[in-house]
Amino acid sequence: MASKHEDVGIDVNRTPMHSQLKRGIVEMLVLKVVSDQAQSSFEVIEALSSNLSVSENTVYPILRRLRKQGYFETHSEPSPVGAPKKVYQITDRGSEKLSVFLRDWKVFLKQVLNILGGDEA
Repeated sequence: MASKHEDVGIDVNRTPMHSQLKRGIVEMLVLKVVSDQAQSSFEVIEALSSNLSVSENTVYPILRRLRKQGYFETHSEPSPVGAPKKVYQITDRGSEKLSVFLRDWKVFLKQVLNILGGDEA
């Protein structure tokens, strides 16, 4: 689908604002996916990429950062092939962070949709 900015040479998919917005949304989605069930990084990427264009280069740093911030704990599980896999499990702190993310996201989305003139984009 063509962007209305293409006539001035702006690729909205590559602007810094688009990258930051997408990264923030992906962070929320990573928390959500792991909150549903403990998963390996491969499973997280697979769950996200089945609905969203996202690469491992985006997801891996988010997983590392969220673990470092105490939103996830990790443990190893045997893998059918190769080395054991690292599995991410959400912590209570991560669940609280997700709740705040979801609340803020719903408010933000409602405001954006109101500006756009309806309940559906």
